Amino acid sequence: MLDHLAFTPPKPKVIHGAKSDWELVIGLEVHAQVASNAKLFSGASTTFGAEPNSNVSFVDAAMPGMLPVINEYCVAQAVRTGLGLRAKINLVSAFDRKNYFYPDLPQGYQISQLYHPIVGEGEVIVDMGPGIARRVRIERIHLEQDAGKSIHDMDPALSFVDLNRTGVALMEIVSRPDIRGPEEAAAYVGKLRQIMRYLGTCDGNMQMGNLRADVNVSICQPGAFEKFQETGDHSHLGTRCEIKNMNSMRFIQQAIEYEARRQIAIVEDGGKVVQETRLYDPDKGETRSMRSKEEAHDYRYFPDPDLLPLEIEQAWVDEIASSLPELPDAKKARFVQSYGMTEYDADVLTAEAENAAFFEEVAKGRDGKQAANWVINELFGRLNKEGHTIDESPVSAAQLGGVLDLIAKGDISGKIAKDVFEILWTEGGDPAEIVEKRGLRQVTDTAAIEAAVDAVIAANPEQVEKAKQNPKLAGWFVGQVLKATGGKANPAAVNALVAQKLGL
Repeated sequence: MLDHLAFTPPKPKVIHGAKSDWELVIGLEVHAQVASNAKLFSGASTTFGAEPNSNVSFVDAAMPGMLPVINEYCVAQAVRTGLGLRAKINLVSAFDRKNYFYPDLPQGYQISQLYHPIVGEGEVIVDMGPGIARRVRIERIHLEQDAGKSIHDMDPALSFVDLNRTGVALMEIVSRPDIRGPEEAAAYVGKLRQIMRYLGTCDGNMQMGNLRADVNVSICQPGAFEKFQETGDHSHLGTRCEIKNMNSMRFIQQAIEYEARRQIAIVEDGGKVVQETRLYDPDKGETRSMRSKEEAHDYRYFPDPDLLPLEIEQAWVDEIASSLPELPDAKKARFVQSYGMTEYDADVLTAEAENAAFFEEVAKGRDGKQAANWVINELFGRLNKEGHTIDESPVSAAQLGGVLDLIAKGDISGKIAKDVFEILWTEGGDPAEIVEKRGLRQVTDTAAIEAAVDAVIAANPEQVEKAKQNPKLAGWFVGQVLKATGGKANPAAVNALVAQKLGL
């Protein structure tokens, strides 16, 4: 576990209004779809992209007499997420009915957890740069059902309802209002996504709606947030507005920036910010009012009579805890310490669990810094350029490791290694066989290299005189020798012989 006290917190975002400076206070409710093949209270499939209303059971459709049955795997996934966020696991939790009426909610209520969530307080450390991080406190994580989807653009006079998402398990991760700027908000969502992908509890696909955030934004005078932290008195903070269903890191930042300036303009003009729910329009770059913000009593919550309180055993929680993988922060720290790489390189390599695993296979028994350089610059660079994921890489970890072995043995130079990598990318094969069959082995015969050096020196007497006056020009001779040998001459040997022959 990392000690957040070792980090320097970033400064809060300050926005200059027409009359004074303002700071932002942001809290997020992140809805993460549980990675599960079945829904929270039914056995219906959660497969994305199925025909409308094909993944719907009698329970999901709210047919009379149909009773919900808890999916144990979804509960385990919520516990697993809580453990990954260093949160308290509540051994007793309960489900409530959140009552509201909408065409895509066939029951007329949503089963959620208001009073007794399955996961309590936790925390996330959000990196904002080398040695700078924000500690964001998690208030709770509760399980709930997703609603269906209303479709309004298929017919000019009718709306359609697709219930495929109805009953899909969601984890709602509620943060404290600890986030102080748009960049931090996006980084926080990104860190949550990374942790859950490592845990395997949510795939984090924001385009499919599997991870989305409701963003609560308010403004306050500089210093007011610190008073709020000391006293817990919300009167130090401004009235908050909630921006619903954000499914893009970039849009989250844009929406917060716009909403903050909107609220500042209202307050500085003598008005009052109204607590409400708003939507963000990315085409216009602005938020617009959706409805007045509801309070809990508006939903007439009450315990779900069809579901008993959920009681789990500590031994089961401990068993889940023992199966947790190494999480991003711990892996990053280990990479820096074990492989001697920079924090930036470790950050890149641990961004996805699959990337980190690929790198470790390449680096096994080899120079870690060199392996990191090749994986990040050559492999990731090419993958990004061609739009591939690590799983789609034409070059395997074993093949790339084979290239590094050839460099380490002196069989090929770095330049030739890049040629070998290109062949592996386009044609495949074994690196050693490619080098042997194509005559790419590095020339290490001192006599042959010396002959090439002598030839270049003899052909360029004017450059010789210039190099003797300015030793930096010796590099020109090295380049000419390497060119003459097709890049096969050992660069170290060439450098040494050039210096010797020129008397440098």
